[in-house]
This record gives sequence, C-alpha cells and structure tokens, in this order.
Amino acid sequence: MCRWLAYTGEALKPSELILDTQHSLVAQSLNSPLGTETVNGDGFGFGWYPEDSSNGNRPALFHSIEPAWNDENLRELTSSIASPLFFGHVRAAAGPPIQQSNCHPFRHENWLFMHNGFLDGFLAMKRDLVLAIDESLFPLIHGTTDSEVLFYLAITLGLQDDPVAGLGRAIAMVESVGERKGIQFPMQGTIAVSDGHTLWAFRYSTSHRTRSLYHSTAIPELRELYPDAARLQVFGDNAKVVVSEPLTDLPGAFTEVQESTVAILDDNGYHHEPFLEQAA
Repeated sequence: MCRWLAYTGEALKPSELILDTQHSLVAQSLNSPLGTETVNGDGFGFGWYPEDSSNGNRPALFHSIEPAWNDENLRELTSSIASPLFFGHVRAAAGPPIQQSNCHPFRHENWLFMHNGFLDGFLAMKRDLVLAIDESLFPLIHGTTDSEVLFYLAITLGLQDDPVAGLGRAIAMVESVGERKGIQFPMQGTIAVSDGHTLWAFRYSTSHRTRSLYHSTAIPELRELYPDAARLQVFGDNAKVVVSEPLTDLPGAFTEVQESTVAILDDNGYHHEPFLEQAA
C-alpha cells in the first residue's frame, strides 16, 4: 500500500534517511521489494517536530501529490532543517483520490499519525465509524481516507491519554463494525504515532498477516559491529528509526517487529509490548 519511516533521537537532517540512505524512503517509492506495490508514487508527506519547541511542540507538515522522487521541494526542505523526531510517508493510493488532504502523516495538536494498510470494507463501515468520532473533532477531518478516520476515532477513544489503549479501542471498534457488516478481515496495517517525545509503532491486522515493519539496532551496538562504517558517524547514540522495510543491506542493522506488537521508542531505548494479543 505505502511505505513509511519515523525517526527519533538527536536532531538530524531528514534527508539522511529520506533521500541519502542506500534504500531511502524515496528509493522505496520507486522500488519497494517488500511492499505490496513496487512503486509508491501517489504523493507523499513529511512531518517534523522543530528543534525549537517554542511553538508548543506542534509539528510542521509538508504534503505533495507529486511523486516523492520528482519533488525538488522535498530535497530542499529535508536538507535544510534538522529535527529530533520526524515522519516520512510515500503513498500508493488504493481508492481514495490523490489529493494533499489524503497524504500522510496526519496531525492533531502535538500528535502525528501515519498508516500503511487499509480498512477492508471501509465504505460499508464508514458511516458507523465516522458517527462514533467526537462531534468536536469531525470538522477536522479534511480528507477521504480510512486512515484519517481511524486517527480521529482513536483520538475520540483516548489516544492522547494512552496511545496503545486508545488505538486498541479504535481497532476493536473497526473489527466489531466489520463483523456486523460481514467483513472477514477489516483491519490491516502498520501505524506510527507520536506526541513529539515518544514514538509508538504498531504492527497488527485482523488476519495476522500484516505489512512488514522493522526498527533499527542501537547505534552503539552497530558501531561495535562495524567500527569502519563511516556512515554510522552521522547518527547520535540515541538515534532510532522505524521503517516499513530496512534502509540498508548491512546485516544486523534492523530488527523485525513481530505480529500484534507495539514497539515503543523513547529516551530509554526500545521496548516491545503485545498489542491486541487477545485477538490473535
């Protein structure tokens, strides 16, 4: 469906991962070996938290319907700023139109959200799901994607207080509505969520055959394994990235996130927890 990455750690020029890595996000937009679609050229999005948090830690967004590989503004922007936490997403549209309001990531206050996957039978479920969203949030839904509806449903159900529980309740509602509508596997996807400090990365689907998801190995460990790898010197000791597929062929550089799991990345490193395990 799509490819995405999320970075947290010392402030970094996003171009290092979005453009300049061996299998960068832009490279994956042209050739995605692990993706359902090889080419992801139906627009892209980039969201980042500025180094200076004087704006209350509200992230900035850049969306475009251009293919990521063909947008000079993306290169200019990601090479000119540094951010301690950013999201990048390249889109392969599976129904909703190609327009900026349908490009990920989505933002609400200090939160960013992006999704690779789909809600199967979304048109049949849409009315029930949209009407379950808090009335005050409804005017903020600008696009037509299932992903944006899932985001605001999760906010309604407590994502800002507890992202794991809030998203879990939203997905449980999707599956409940899907069951009533006769949809066998309504939820599919990997999801990234952040409040600007912590990064949560989810891998879950009703069928338990979810799109691929990986996170990087700790940089100090990689430097011990590869002391001569000059590329690793770009990253600080706390640098961590979650990706739809590995950004490099370097053995041991990435670890797969297992099915029905949330990976939590913060100042303490990496932590994995079961996610909706009771549904497995």
